[in-house]
Amino acid sequence: MKDVLANHPDIASLDGEIEPYLALTGNGFGFASGSDAIQTLSNKTELLDNIFDDLSIATEDAPSIAYLKARWAKRLPLQFPTLFSKQDAHSQMLQVLDDTLTESNLTNYAPGCLQSLILHRLFRSEPWRIAYYDGQSRDCGMNCFDEEMKIEEPPFVTPRIYRRPFAKEDAADKVLLFKTPPDAYRIGMYEKLFPNAQIKYLYLTRGYAQTVNGLMDGWLSPVGFFSHDVGKIGIPLSIKGYSDRVAYGKQWWKFDMPPNWKEFTNANLEEVCLNQWLSAHRSIRASRVSTLRIRFETFLQNPSAVTDQIMANFGMRPMKLPPALPVTMATDTPKSRRWEKRKDRLLELGKRAEVREMMDALDYEMVPEKWV
Repeated sequence: MKDVLANHPDIASLDGEIEPYLALTGNGFGFASGSDAIQTLSNKTELLDNIFDDLSIATEDAPSIAYLKARWAKRLPLQFPTLFSKQDAHSQMLQVLDDTLTESNLTNYAPGCLQSLILHRLFRSEPWRIAYYDGQSRDCGMNCFDEEMKIEEPPFVTPRIYRRPFAKEDAADKVLLFKTPPDAYRIGMYEKLFPNAQIKYLYLTRGYAQTVNGLMDGWLSPVGFFSHDVGKIGIPLSIKGYSDRVAYGKQWWKFDMPPNWKEFTNANLEEVCLNQWLSAHRSIRASRVSTLRIRFETFLQNPSAVTDQIMANFGMRPMKLPPALPVTMATDTPKSRRWEKRKDRLLELGKRAEVREMMDALDYEMVPEKWV
């Protein structure tokens, strides 16, 4: 949904999420917080500088080579900071970007092809790194994600091409769009960052079975969703069905980290994922913040009608949708009823009162035959 909305000419957005900039400015887990919840913002000026430097707006015109090169040169060290902090590697990165972008003239390749070409040239001697980028091959060989320092969470994004930088005059009439799942635990953060702005929340919901199934796939993915290295704080994970199955399973927490995550370091994987679903919704509902609630299932079935609803809520002109919805951050080819591969375990979870109560609160029926 974020990728669709980000193509509106009156919406500015980041290439990825706000998470790397929170880490760079000493906010979140490992700094003043033991989870993804943030009560007090540190270094707000520096955080805003990073945000505005990344914000861009869709345009039909190709950007300058210098602008696109600068965006790549800032993004890559967020993804592999240990590698690109080395002088030789950093110099080589800049040379590859300069040569490839100049050669392409930004018109000789489709956007996805150009981005793929840059990655293949950058990581010619270490092609396993390409697997950690969204939309690329998932084959990382024998190399597990084991970076000494983690700033951006994989699957990594690449700079979008047909964009222009956010300008000072855009502040008067453009909408800033942010999408980060851990923001469920940070209600009020954007009010602190933008005290003169009107803040509106989109609340995207999905049934528990589909969500838990997708989260479990992501936890077991060798190339994505590594959010927090808990080994650095001396709390090894012993999650059944995860820590005993994958090489990184005792070290890396995946996806958002609820405040009660330590209670689940020895649980079954489905319990961890169910808690992530429950905790996010509990936090949002407890905040009592006003939201426009969108069912993900409805968006998939009728994206045009849902997008029109969102535009009306923002007071913005309608937008034309692409012929097909973009596939991003997916562990497998999207298809209906994927949750059924874990049907027995998920239906067992559905017998719990807390699950039934939350499904009811979110206006979902406990009728598996109707679940997408």
